[in-house]
Amino acid sequence: MLRDDDKLKQLLKTAQGQIDGIIRMLEQGRYCIDISTQIMACQAILNRVNKDILNAHLHNCVLNSVGNEDAEVKMDEIAKLLDKMLK
Repeated sequence: MLRDDDKLKQLLKTAQGQIDGIIRMLEQGRYCIDISTQIMACQAILNRVNKDILNAHLHNCVLNSVGNEDAEVKMDEIAKLLDKMLK
């Protein structure tokens, strides 16, 4: 499974646009719940991008390292990342 960088860049640009919109909402004094809803929408996009990147990493980098001496390093990287994500 290869990473689709064009798709990921488009999703990140969408999130960037949402962040710009959230900043405008703050400047306009918009309702807190509306702002929070937009923040959650942006987080959902970032979570999707992160999931796709990690999926590609597992299917490429980690899978290709199996049987090599760097397999343990790749597994440690994933374990450390999971620790950060689950805090």
